[in-house]
Order: sequence, then C-alpha cells, then structure tokens
Amino acid sequence: MHFGIIALVFGVMFVAELPDKSLFASLILGSRFPAQYVWLGAATAFLVHVIIAVTAGSLLTLLPHRILEGVIAALFLAGSALVFSGRHGLENPPKFHKPDLETVHHPMKIFATAFGVIFIGEWGDITQIATANYAAKYHDTLNVAIGATLGLWSVTALAIIFGTKALTLVPPKILQKVTGLVLLAFGLFSALSAIR
Repeated sequence: MHFGIIALVFGVMFVAELPDKSLFASLILGSRFPAQYVWLGAATAFLVHVIIAVTAGSLLTLLPHRILEGVIAALFLAGSALVFSGRHGLENPPKFHKPDLETVHHPMKIFATAFGVIFIGEWGDITQIATANYAAKYHDTLNVAIGATLGLWSVTALAIIFGTKALTLVPPKILQKVTGLVLLAFGLFSALSAIR
C-alpha cells in the first residue's frame, strides 16, 4: 500500500466531486429514501466507474513513456479547462419528480435507482478522467482505485448525511477553482515530463 498516492487521489477526488451533479443526486435521493440503500447504490456505481477508469489508465501505460506523458498532460489540461469553463462540476442539480413512495421504497428499487442515476451521470466525469490519469501516471491501479473510491464514497456519505448544510461551508465556486488548479498543475507537470 502506498499511502501517499491514496491520500493524494482521495483529496483530489473528494474536492472534485463536492460541486458535482452526483453530489446533488445523492443529496436529493438521500432526503427521500432510506440513506443506507441510497449510499449502497451510489457507492456501487462509483466503484464500477473507478474500476473502468483504472483499467483504462493501465491500458494507457502500454504507450511509450513520452507519448504516455503527453496523453496524461493533455487529459489533465482538458479536465482543467472543462472545470474552469464551467462545463463540468457546477452543473445544474438534477431535477427529480417525487416518486410514488409505495412503489419505490423497496430496498432493491432504491439501490437500483441510486445506482442508475450515479452510473449514468458519471460517464466522462472529471473524476473518472482524473482517476484514469492517476492510474497511468503512477502505474499503480490498486492504490489509485482505493484513493478514488474512498474519496467518492466519502462525498456521497456527506451529501446523504449532512445534505445542503455541508454545501454552505465552502462555496462551490471555490471548490471548482481548486479542482481546476490541481488538474492544471498536474497537466503542466506531465507536459514538462513529456518534453524532458
């Protein structure tokens, strides 16, 4: 176990996911249904996405080192540009119609609803791209997967437990800027590595 990589990836994923649409989806679902089933569904969807991302990242390592560093730099810089442009992160919170509680309160239906909302909403998300990049950069799928999964699971738990009160502690715009700067720094570092 490499705790430095786990902590780094955890921190980036945690901050990047805070202003994201999946947080709002978890928050809304958690306010309507039993929290444990919402969290299990969302956590499972995040785990599947992390597995897909680290697998994609490990496939990138098959490229020659200079090309790999260039691809990683391009993806980090693109992610930073997406965050700063506002096209990722602070999306409008999803709108949910109040479902018929009798038909949806079954634990498996709640789990499936939470899983489906998060699984569909996270495709191509900045956290998925960053997870793939970290897996490629560090050649360490296990520790990257652990850090990313724990970061995403923690944000989901916070959203469900504390709801909108947690979002008032730090303005989402600040979180968006921090995420953009972190991705920009990694992009520039990878670009320098590719040039060297």
